[in-house]
Amino acid sequence: MTSAPTPHPDEEYVVSRSASTLAFVESPVQLLNVLEWAYAHDAAPTGARPTGAAPLLDAVPPQRDRRPGPTPAADPPRIVVLPPTDPMSRGQLRRVASLARDEGYDVHWQEARGGSGAPLKALASLAAAVRGAERIVVGDPFSRFVQLLLAPARAAELVVVDDGTATMEFVAQLGRGERLRRWHRTGGGPAARARELVYAPVSGTARRRLTPGARRRVEVFTSMPVEALPGMELRVNDFAWTRSRFGPPRLTRGTDLVGTSLVETGVVDPARYLEAVRTLTREHGVTRYFAHRRESPEKLRALSEAAGLEIVRPDLPLELIARRGPIGRTVVSFPSTVVHTLPYALAGTGVTVAVRTVDPAWLTETASPRARGFLAGVTDTARDVRRLPAQAAPAAG
Repeated sequence: MTSAPTPHPDEEYVVSRSASTLAFVESPVQLLNVLEWAYAHDAAPTGARPTGAAPLLDAVPPQRDRRPGPTPAADPPRIVVLPPTDPMSRGQLRRVASLARDEGYDVHWQEARGGSGAPLKALASLAAAVRGAERIVVGDPFSRFVQLLLAPARAAELVVVDDGTATMEFVAQLGRGERLRRWHRTGGGPAARARELVYAPVSGTARRRLTPGARRRVEVFTSMPVEALPGMELRVNDFAWTRSRFGPPRLTRGTDLVGTSLVETGVVDPARYLEAVRTLTREHGVTRYFAHRRESPEKLRALSEAAGLEIVRPDLPLELIARRGPIGRTVVSFPSTVVHTLPYALAGTGVTVAVRTVDPAWLTETASPRARGFLAGVTDTARDVRRLPAQAAPAAG
């Protein structure tokens, strides 16, 4: 049995008192995007406010001179952090939570994983606040815990903020009427399918809660290129809060490479990935590798030794790290969230964001059928990026 992680001294446990706007986040990026959402909607508790709401998204990504439209002001959200168990994610969450508290937000820390009784204890602690909330903001609609929280919700308004490129798949699945399932997940064995069957009513309820209707407003606040469903409101997350608080950054002469967790999620073969990093390092003068928080120390050590890279383990989301600097004049990434977010966060700084597609030959035998098309879509729909020319797939081994 896994024991619950020991709380950090600065962490707080959530109280059940009601709030008109309640936000649930499980990752550093989700928490950052809640701050961006509040700033864009004139709902930040302190500091400078924007002159208007973020613009509505069209099917085509907006131009930089797009005029913002009006939107009602929102109350500052009470933010509930539901941390994962891995130390890197928890560390980044603490740092972003500290930034949020400095901005005047009410932030609470609720353990919901790690121990056998943690999920039930958390659900019991949060139930009254969920029922009393008029607006609920979530960062990961695929999260089973968030789906459980939505079951008793009576909120007339639900908001989904980005949890990376998963937002693209969320809107697509909702539009097709499919059950919510992460794009890189495969079917699993009989036990996994049995669990899915038992959990199906909860997942179905969450899907209905997240579908716009006559009595429910649904907003997606995103940097991703998604197309609105009937009745759904999409608004641009252009990282206005980040740009207002940090930078512009000092630029280095080298090229930085952004790491990915595609190996950890079983999508890309480790040997193929290592060789791809070596090739990018050699051809583009990469000097630093910004590790994804889920990348293992063993993998990072192998990358450093094979490519001679300086490995950087950021203590904040990359959008904040890049904006604060120093950062390379060119930032290279494989298909990932940052090819959509960094052009916003680094607008006007002179930094070029480049994307290197994932060759289909790099995919593992266990990669989901959706992997190839999804990763190609992430690359093809990125705006204001330089697309590196495709090359022959590097040989494994």
